[in-house]
Amino acid sequence: MAKSRDEIWDEWRDRVNMAPKELEDWLETDESKSVGDSDKGESTGHESGRKIVDIKRTNKDDLSDDQWDWMQKVVGYINRHCSQVPKGDVEDTTWRYSLMNWGHDPLKEDGCAS
Repeated sequence: MAKSRDEIWDEWRDRVNMAPKELEDWLETDESKSVGDSDKGESTGHESGRKIVDIKRTNKDDLSDDQWDWMQKVVGYINRHCSQVPKGDVEDTTWRYSLMNWGHDPLKEDGCAS
């Protein structure tokens, strides 16, 4: 059963816990650029981060079908990776860096590793 846009919106707002400027600043770091799979120079997660910034700066009523689809993909990615929290201090790990590229800082109060 497909999720409604209201369900997608609620999950998105719950899971994507980085503000647009915060995510933009993160995407400029070497750490952000050091993680993820890539066929064309930029990793999938890094590209996702740029899409997330655009979505977060778009009014809900103005989102395209492609953006709604991407939001659902982002939530799925975050949920899968949050279920795999590594043991120990995760602050400087590729696991955290990858999640941050997808708009979720697991160390925030509402993050999956807090």
